[in-house]
Amino acid sequence: MKPSLPLNLPPEPTLVHEDPHLLVLDKPSGLLCVPGRGEDKQDCLSARAQARWPEALVAHRLDMATSGLVLMARSPAVQRALGDAFAEQAVWKRYEAVVDGVLAEDPHWSVIDAPLMADWPRRPLQKIDPAGKPSVTRWRVLEALPALGASRLLLEPRTGRTHQLRVHLASIGHPILGDALYADAAVQARASRLMLHASVLQFRHPVDGQALRFESPAPF
Repeated sequence: MKPSLPLNLPPEPTLVHEDPHLLVLDKPSGLLCVPGRGEDKQDCLSARAQARWPEALVAHRLDMATSGLVLMARSPAVQRALGDAFAEQAVWKRYEAVVDGVLAEDPHWSVIDAPLMADWPRRPLQKIDPAGKPSVTRWRVLEALPALGASRLLLEPRTGRTHQLRVHLASIGHPILGDALYADAAVQARASRLMLHASVLQFRHPVDGQALRFESPAPF
């Protein structure tokens, strides 16, 4: 007997870019980037991509609850090159989020500089700790949403720590709406999903050096 498929599967990712060396996909919220533990966690972005491009390899990840742009390689050599680019902070990323609290619209950037480490007793949660890895996020207010008691932010992570944006925003008193890990029950209940979207990827092509920029408008 074939194992039953989970109900209410996330929609298919959208192809944003395809060339002989790499892919850019727009991942829906609720879809893992790579398989998790257990038969119910095998549906993921990499599995769906490999059904069409068998050679596809994940170059970086988004949280399951986060939507937006994901870069995939089509060979191990390109995967290594992209991994190096992410490690060297040569890939420029931006996100949009809707957070709790009404903030004044401001064209200036603010910075959260707070080291992060795993909160081992509560894994997979992360926490701010002076002994953690350096973690820096730039942010600014795009739009105040007083009717929702919320604000829309533009985010620019300068490092790529696990749950970095979610922990940093919660640490300044503005957790992301719908965040099941770092927001209280009331803030979590104000959205049907995590209101975080990877909206911009900009980098140089690892093979020909061409400057590439991809954008995906937030679906919320």
